[in-house]
Amino acid sequence: MNILQAPRAAVMIRPHAFRSNPETQGDNAFQRASDTRGASATALAEFDAAVETLRGAGVTIHVFDDFGDTDTPDSVFPNNWFSTHTGGHIALYPMFAPNRRRERRSDVIELLKRDYRVQDVIDYSGLEQDGLALEGTGAMVLDHLGRIAYVARSNRADPVILERFCTHFNFEPIAFDAVDAAGRAVYHTNVLMGIGTDYALICLAMIPDAARRETVARRLAETGRQVIDLTPAQIDNFAGNAIELTGSTRILALSSRALDALRPDQIRVIEQSATPLPLSIPTIETAGGSVRCMIAGIHLTPRF
Repeated sequence: MNILQAPRAAVMIRPHAFRSNPETQGDNAFQRASDTRGASATALAEFDAAVETLRGAGVTIHVFDDFGDTDTPDSVFPNNWFSTHTGGHIALYPMFAPNRRRERRSDVIELLKRDYRVQDVIDYSGLEQDGLALEGTGAMVLDHLGRIAYVARSNRADPVILERFCTHFNFEPIAFDAVDAAGRAVYHTNVLMGIGTDYALICLAMIPDAARRETVARRLAETGRQVIDLTPAQIDNFAGNAIELTGSTRILALSSRALDALRPDQIRVIEQSATPLPLSIPTIETAGGSVRCMIAGIHLTPRF
């Protein structure tokens, strides 16, 4: 089974002090205010059930606890501050919101070095001092097979850092503008699209430039994938925020809300390649991210 696009293992962060992050409300249209009095306990229960479901499907999940003592309300979304890559490479990213910069933690990287073959760690985080951000696999949706980085332009996806990343990690950048129905820029590319081994989820209607829209669709199809064109309403329900993983079989992890938003014909296309695995995380989704944001896939070779 080809696991390049669908890793067998992932890192997830258990959020003991979950809440909607006031520092990211300005540009995250998917974010909703939550009742902080009960949100943390409910988010923990949702998180634990999601981990149990993923492990039950045969996926290796490394869980780290975040007790919230450093004001990191979005720590449940670790895919934004680091990514891993075949050949033993890790990238650390600069974050836009100041309190999100505190999510980076050395114990995660040390575990990866201990349990997996790591050759180097390329750290872009110092560019925060220049006011620049590239928020990992939130800002970039990576085609690991075709070596393409799809990026919706935003203040969380600086083009200079994108070029550096693509040079270091051997990806071709394809950047485009993407907006919601109100004309607001999409804050993270991974709410707009997700790439599996044999298919791609994307809302092409949210790319306003017709030529760029055609280019994105064509490049996805050129890699042999069937393009599942989502609607803006499906994107509002996080249908694009999904990640393919390998367990006992290949699965597509997505939220229950996202799966409910998909049409039967779209699900049939997915099921030709992967089994949809719904996770119920309604409280966590109030923070403006969903299942893809919670899962930092490990594209490294285990040491044993």
